[in-house]
Amino acid sequence: MTERPAIIRISESIDGEDARVMITLEWADTVFHGESIGSAGNEHRARLVGEATLNAVEKVTDGRIHLDLEAVATQDLGVVQVALAQVNLTDTGESLVGSALVSEHDPSAATVKAILDAINRRLASVL
Repeated sequence: MTERPAIIRISESIDGEDARVMITLEWADTVFHGESIGSAGNEHRARLVGEATLNAVEKVTDGRIHLDLEAVATQDLGVVQVALAQVNLTDTGESLVGSALVSEHDPSAATVKAILDAINRRLASVL
């Protein structure tokens, strides 16, 4: 068994002015889905991906951890792009920060990785 949830699938769809993001994670041979729906504008996509990721993570932990997405962004850093995420542990108010390189022009996958990077050490205490 892996110590951390693994990314299985990132699904994004647009229906008119609404976008739907579904993140699928696997942990302990079980699949968990997180979903977020909001504005289809590109400027909202990273937040939708982040919220869907946190929704899936809370299911992985069976509600033992509560998380809020404070901020998410993609930033140029020299010749690379980096996804950044700030997550708040609701119960303690602690802020966690994670990052991931954007590879193959896939900012959604990098956003999921940045969220998991921010929270993975805290997940170990509840999984």
